Amino acid sequence: MTGPWESLPRDFSAELRAEQKSLAAEIVREIRSAVPEFSRPPSGQFGAGMQQGVETALAEFTDRLAGLPASGPHRLRAHRSPGRGGCAEGRGPDALRAAFRLGARIAWRRYALVARRRGLAAEQLAALAEAVFAHIDEVAAAGVQDRPDARADRAGAPGRARHRLHELLLAGADPAELAAAARLADWPLPAQIAAVSLDPRPTPRPPTPPGPPGPPGAPAPPPARLPEQVLPEQVLPEQVLAGLDGPQPYLLLPDPAALLADPRLAAALHGRGAVIGPAVPPALAAQSLRWARLLRAALPEAPRRPVDCRERYADLLLLTDPALVRLIAERRLAPLAPLTPKQRDRLATTLLAWLQTGRGTAPEVAARLGIHPQTARHRLHRVHQLFGPALSSPDVRLELEIALRATAAARNTPARTPSHLVR
Repeated sequence: MTGPWESLPRDFSAELRAEQKSLAAEIVREIRSAVPEFSRPPSGQFGAGMQQGVETALAEFTDRLAGLPASGPHRLRAHRSPGRGGCAEGRGPDALRAAFRLGARIAWRRYALVARRRGLAAEQLAALAEAVFAHIDEVAAAGVQDRPDARADRAGAPGRARHRLHELLLAGADPAELAAAARLADWPLPAQIAAVSLDPRPTPRPPTPPGPPGPPGAPAPPPARLPEQVLPEQVLPEQVLAGLDGPQPYLLLPDPAALLADPRLAAALHGRGAVIGPAVPPALAAQSLRWARLLRAALPEAPRRPVDCRERYADLLLLTDPALVRLIAERRLAPLAPLTPKQRDRLATTLLAWLQTGRGTAPEVAARLGIHPQTARHRLHRVHQLFGPALSSPDVRLELEIALRATAAARNTPARTPSHLVR
């Protein structure tokens, strides 16, 4: 026995075996509830294989923890049987892998509770998590290898481990689970990670074929136009995790400060409508991506150079709860409602400039807006008539600036569907 099992006490296996029966039932129940392809009542070979596979996988794990040798080929057959049965009943390899991953997470949660009761140290908890997910990698590989459509899964354990790490980062897994997955993927888990939202590229078109040759002495025809290329993962620094195949491509950058200075990454991001999310702990990677997509959806057009969310935190804050911002705007901008749209826009712009200049003078507001000081003076007089003493309250001024900034942004933002805001 080698690997993470070595640092765990062998007698701990007895405590885990005591959980085995109820844990197997919980895993089967949760898989049938959470994975749509397994929601139908299991029957025949698949039904028996599913139950047997879960029970055998749990028993094999506790045997390994106890230092016992694997007890022969019947275990491998037990793991393979869900794959064969799932194929016969139309359950694809993606569904099987989802079921294996869900089972591993449920087992890890239960085992972690037992480990805490036992008083295992933090290092041992991390080793336990690594052992659970290393074991499920082997079980999953055995579970799909007999399927006729499982050829793609044979790319190897490193690829599977990296893919699972990718999924866990975007699922907001707990730190111990992430640390174990990162070790299996040979990917140093960083202190911080930043997501980058990218615009999809259009489908590449084939090169334009050259025309027929011209008469002698005529200028040569232009060279064939090369198709636009999508961003290949091979041009990125190795430590970058890339999700480029879907309709909303993205990158996950460990140690973003160093990577963003890498010229390879700078070249890859140029012209891709890139928005860089805030640097966060790895467990919050999905939040960084959500914020990056949220800001990208609010931009009027695709930026040629990357936009950094750190420079737009105020705008991002306004975008996180648009319903609340609308309520604030309805309340605080009510004095402008009786005016014509043109009058509203002029006074709203003037009021925002006055707030952003620290309640500046008419010449300061005029300089910010590029208008004559006398025009600014007339508009400010009208603003004070409409809003009155409320402008002396710091809280009111804050809410007014929120409302005015959101209103100004809405005038310049195209309508976007909600799918641009979520993964």
